Amino acid sequence: MKKMLAAFGALLMAVPSTAQVDYSVVSVNEESGMEFTRITSENDYVCMPEVHRSGSTVNWLSNRILDISTDGTQLAYLSARNNTTNIFIKDIGKQGSSVQRTNRQAVLDFSYSPDGKYICFSEQSGRYNQIFQTGARAGYVCRQITGNNKDYSPVYSADMKNIFFARQETNGVSVWSYNISNNFLSSYTKGMNPCPVSGQTSILCTRINAQGNGEIWRVDYSTGMEECILSDPNRSFTSPTLSPDGRWILAVGSNVLSAGTFMYANTDIFVCRTDGTQLTQLTYHAADDLSPVWSRDGRYIYFISQRGSAEAAANVWRMTFAY
Repeated sequence: MKKMLAAFGALLMAVPSTAQVDYSVVSVNEESGMEFTRITSENDYVCMPEVHRSGSTVNWLSNRILDISTDGTQLAYLSARNNTTNIFIKDIGKQGSSVQRTNRQAVLDFSYSPDGKYICFSEQSGRYNQIFQTGARAGYVCRQITGNNKDYSPVYSADMKNIFFARQETNGVSVWSYNISNNFLSSYTKGMNPCPVSGQTSILCTRINAQGNGEIWRVDYSTGMEECILSDPNRSFTSPTLSPDGRWILAVGSNVLSAGTFMYANTDIFVCRTDGTQLTQLTYHAADDLSPVWSRDGRYIYFISQRGSAEAAANVWRMTFAY
């Protein structure tokens, strides 16, 4: 995970100083009116996307390491156990143990297929990251999709004809796709964190601008039209995800907390309309809130955070979304 952070998910932002942070509270005043529910426990060993602060910079892993099953009843997350990192499944409506879904060494990120039958994931192996597909419900058999490249962030198109993913190349990161029926690979545009737009020949993705900040772009790979949806000279944005009704874009954004001389850079969760308007910051906690995904009905957002833990242990949290 550390090597992958350095290669792919790193974004930069200036911060004058750092200090010790109290993660123990569940929510802060700016989050009043929102309901937060912890879904996992420390015994689930939830992986925390790496966030590194050094001097005047903070960088974080922007890949998806959470997802919700198609029927909305199960949560999939990455868990670090026995010196391996694998996908585990937990029933959202019940308190209980999780079931291991993959039996690999170093799974990096993943997503469910729209029909709920499969999970595609990337795994680090030596110098490469390879993409695989496996069953969402049973068995450990995997179909290898790519090899001998640095590929990650796989996600299915709505019609399940393609798997989009990001590929680290010598000149930067680009969005590619794999055609499931004929094994054909296509290269589309520069960017990472691909998010196909249902019913369109468009994808959302993250691009890094000349100042080192992440921006959210929409690219129509049929017409070649490219549009910057979300950009801020003082913030980075990553990990765009469309709401089930197609009206909102969910993203991770950088933030600076300040009180007197105390200043601290961290990551929070934001939403905006699909045209980039009505940008709204949802979380303000000093903990890092990362890897957000929508519930299947759009009423909740699931994310990973150290909030609510004096030891800064990572857990999956759920918050209400009522906009």
